Formats: sequence, structure tokens, C-alpha cells
Amino acid sequence: MTNSGRSPFYRIIAKTLRFSALILASFVLVVLTYLLFAYLLARIPIEGESQQGNDISVYLLTNGVHTDIVVPAKSSLHNWTNEVKYTDTRSNDTTNQYLAMGWGDKGFYLETPTWADLKASVAFKAATGLSTTAIHATFHSQLKLGDSCRKINITAAQYRKLISYIKNSFQTDQNGHFINIKTNANYGDTDAFYEAKGSYSMFRTCNTWVNNGLKATGLKSCLWTPFDTGLFILYK
Repeated sequence: MTNSGRSPFYRIIAKTLRFSALILASFVLVVLTYLLFAYLLARIPIEGESQQGNDISVYLLTNGVHTDIVVPAKSSLHNWTNEVKYTDTRSNDTTNQYLAMGWGDKGFYLETPTWADLKASVAFKAATGLSTTAIHATFHSQLKLGDSCRKINITAAQYRKLISYIKNSFQTDQNGHFINIKTNANYGDTDAFYEAKGSYSMFRTCNTWVNNGLKATGLKSCLWTPFDTGLFILYK
């Protein structure tokens, strides 16, 4: 049977399949291009300031996907617990001396305790920058250096820049205080969530936030990295 002799229904199905194949191929091309640029740009370092110091130690901490910046909960330069309060956590354990903070999509944080719980609507909003953001803060009693935790010694001046960068990522109320999100979606007994500024997208991720913080501090950073890999290659 010639093409001209095929039924209208057959032609509609054929066109639909061709269109679907084109959409799928375009999607795969976009993903592969994104991954290629993510790989390449994450491996182009920005050296930052030449000054080095041992005034204070901060850390990069990853769970394999998401990176936190870890700072002393209290120091002579800043007391984070004035705003990120121990009482905002279930344990209210004031002996925890480290505070990890990560910026990310609010829907992921509060509605996706595991990857199995991920909703298509949450993923779509996160990828396209349509949802709001939050900062996840977790107190730690100790840190174990290794593949998932890197220590960075910095000067007092650099730490002040980092403090300013992190503080400016929090939303504040009319009195200038961080806004705690009241939720039962906590990951454990030592964490809390806060309203954050900005929108999350595939181009501005939690790891991009950390990388931008390193840039703002004057530390080594990647040209751009949506994943944690580039950061932990940079800080071996």
C-alpha cells in the first residue's frame, strides 16, 4: 500500500510518533549539553585571593549530591546561634559546635524526604526556577574529614565576607531576624529550616550557591558547577 493509500488514522499516528521522537531527541540533546558544560566549567578553577591564613576553619560537607558550608556555631567573629537558634531544633543541644548551612529548593527540602517521594511538580518547579527556596541548617558535634568533608583555613577578613554572603541569603522579618520555617519535615533532631532569598533552577543549584560563596569570600572556586564534584576536586 502506498503512503497516499494509507488511512488518515495511520498518518496521524505516524506524525505523532515522529513528533514524539523529535521531542525526546531534543530533550536528550539538552541534557547531554547541560552535563557537558557542567563537567567542563566545573574543572576551570578561579584562584581567588593570594592571601592565606589560619584565623578560622570552615568546611565543605556533601551527602553525595548536596553541599553545605560548615562554620563554627560560635566564634569571636560571629555567633550564628543568635539567629539559627538551638531551640529551633528538636534536640536543643547547645554542645554542638559546628553549623552546616545549605541553600536549596524549598519543595525538595520540605516535601521530598527521599528520592522515592519526589513529585514531578516539585522537580519541574525546581528545574525551571518557579519555586521558592529555603536554607537548611544542621548542628554537628564533630566533623570527620574525608572524601565528603573538606577543611579550608581562612583569614578573619575572608570569614567576614563569608558571613555576609550567608546572612544575605536568608530572608528576614520586619525586625531583621531570620524566619524559621515551622515544619515536621526535619531530617533529624539537630536541624531546622529558614526562608531564603532567590529561586532555585538547574543553573543555580545548592552547589552553585556554595561555589558563589567561595567566590564572594575570595577563595578558590569553579567557574560554574551545578554539582558537588567540581568543588571536591578543587579542594582535594
